[in-house]
Amino acid sequence: MRAILAALALLLTGAQPAMADAKACPVELVVLGSGQDGGAPQLGHEEDPAWKDPSLRRTATSIGLVDRAAGKRWLIEATPDLREQLHRFNGVAAAGDRPMPALDGVFLTHAHMGHYTGLMFFGHEVMGAKDLPVWAMPRMGEYLTTNGPWSQLVKYGNIALKPLADGSTVDLGALKLTAFRVPHRQEYSEVVGFRIDGPNRRVLFIPDIDRWEDWDAEGVRIEDQLKGVDLAYLDGTFWADGELPGRDMSKIPHPMISKSMARLSALPASERAKVRFIHLNWSNPARFPGSDARKAIEAAGFNVAEEMERACL
Repeated sequence: MRAILAALALLLTGAQPAMADAKACPVELVVLGSGQDGGAPQLGHEEDPAWKDPSLRRTATSIGLVDRAAGKRWLIEATPDLREQLHRFNGVAAAGDRPMPALDGVFLTHAHMGHYTGLMFFGHEVMGAKDLPVWAMPRMGEYLTTNGPWSQLVKYGNIALKPLADGSTVDLGALKLTAFRVPHRQEYSEVVGFRIDGPNRRVLFIPDIDRWEDWDAEGVRIEDQLKGVDLAYLDGTFWADGELPGRDMSKIPHPMISKSMARLSALPASERAKVRFIHLNWSNPARFPGSDARKAIEAAGFNVAEEMERACL
């Protein structure tokens, strides 16, 4: 166990000044947000302690990627919290002399509100970005092109849509991103996860999926996917059934953390240690350090993603 924890400590870097990281970690992943689409605390829940304690707040799930040698930066997801998240990203991966947003592209997983609506900040009313590459699946690209206000971003040249396909790999030099479809609600677009290949390590990113069993039916097992990566950010939206009183949770399908842990409990400790649950809903008790849910996760050898944690790739 000590060897596993030591290895994980080398993979996950602390929040050190960007200049100090440049030599030690030229290619890095930064968790810019770890909450569900509405963040936490969520609108309409005044009882949430995070209103009074900012340290308990979570922004919508987003990943930043940086290649310091090439001076390039990318985002996975454009969330409603993009303004704060890009400011955070600047603190660990300096924008340099380039005009904001000083990004080399954005990768989108799907068309649910927490994953793409931050594109608005690149538009005419705010940054007025110029031809910012945005990688999207075919239906996602069509949705952005044919529905306002997103179509204005395309018309004005604020964003330049780039195609993704199931199983396709985008070569970014020191980084390579491979998109793969996952079963999840597809009202307006496909839904994908990403495998992120760095020079030395691989990361799996699946913020939304209905059920692991639905993936089984397609011949894909999460256990097999874990074998091929060093770190896995997996859908941890809910802790258990019944945590949303008055709502039919079967209408909001996600793999409960408690069920994911039960399924993966037989894996070796080294495999379980790769998992960092992300995309936590405001109702999920695991978002609170020291909660019974968080203790259970850690005791079982899994982890919860923290905002601004960093992984050297």
